Amino acid sequence: MIYLDYSATTPVIDEVLDSYNKVTKEYFGNPNSMHALGVKSNELLKSATKQISDILHIKEQEVIFTSGSTEANNFALIGTALSKGKKGSHIIVSKLEHDSIYGICNYLEKNGFVIDYVDNNEDGIIDFEHLKELITKETILVSICAVNSELGIREPLKTIRQIINKENPNIIFHSDMTQALGKIPINLADVDLASFSSHKIYGPKGIGLLYKKESVRIKPLLFGSNNDLKPGTPPLPLIVSFSKAMRLATTNLDKKEELIRKYNDELVSFFRKYPKILINQTKYSIPHILNISLMDIKPETFIHALEKHEVYVSSNTACSSGKISASVLNLYKDKQRALTTIRISLSYLTSKEEIENFMNIFNKVYIKLMELINE
Repeated sequence: MIYLDYSATTPVIDEVLDSYNKVTKEYFGNPNSMHALGVKSNELLKSATKQISDILHIKEQEVIFTSGSTEANNFALIGTALSKGKKGSHIIVSKLEHDSIYGICNYLEKNGFVIDYVDNNEDGIIDFEHLKELITKETILVSICAVNSELGIREPLKTIRQIINKENPNIIFHSDMTQALGKIPINLADVDLASFSSHKIYGPKGIGLLYKKESVRIKPLLFGSNNDLKPGTPPLPLIVSFSKAMRLATTNLDKKEELIRKYNDELVSFFRKYPKILINQTKYSIPHILNISLMDIKPETFIHALEKHEVYVSSNTACSSGKISASVLNLYKDKQRALTTIRISLSYLTSKEEIENFMNIFNKVYIKLMELINE
């Protein structure tokens, strides 16, 4: 098997799975309970939370556990909108966001909020002048992802933060950092809110977090027996596993990136040999994500053809599979290019042998499908 869809989800690595199994067996007490088993679980919960806060260089009380980035995005955008609604109803987002952000924006628009979409330049970077023009006294929130999930474009959050502060310092700045964690260094001092997910960094599915700066107030969307933004019994095995995965994922980032960049460069050189394959990449794309357009072949046809050889890639994001690539369309203004995208996402777990085998299989499948098209 050759798995090259790491941006959709990652396998749970053994060290993380071991932590999950141990906690499930030995720390089954409810962390909210007062008895000894509950206290034991609560102490482990605090320890895992502290490890995460130390890794992210934030306060423990700024960590809010969620089921994943989609839920974190909902807390961030809807919670902020409901909290700030009396001070304004204007929200700005980029055109390179994950589908979950746009789903939330559609909901907010139906409930009276005004959404503006900031332009980006030909390299995918936010158009700073357009952002300045969009910001008004009514603007309450700006949401811009740290790394685009289809093209891997990395946004300059620090510069965006400076622009926001200059134009309207009361604006809350949120970033979906799902594709950034474990791939690039991140600095949460640049944002007020940030979303993360465990299953993108070799941890289990069903757990993520929202970073919420201590001074930021957002309306709760869920209600229970306490006043927490996320009430209910903490999923301790998932939280501890997430903590472990985060520690491992953020170790030796430079070394991991160096390996992945070599693979990316090799694949780019390989794809350039095909006249009808276009590479969707800018100088701001991180090497972990490589997007191409087959132009003459439907992506679903190609994906299923590769699947027969146990090779796994995707068309765009997992949540928008089979749809036109909004990011590619926005960047290149070419509908055919946006309709025929393949996303190859790499990992430090990827081997040189897998890359070589992938290129051989890709070539055979591509030639065969092109022959069928040209018959």
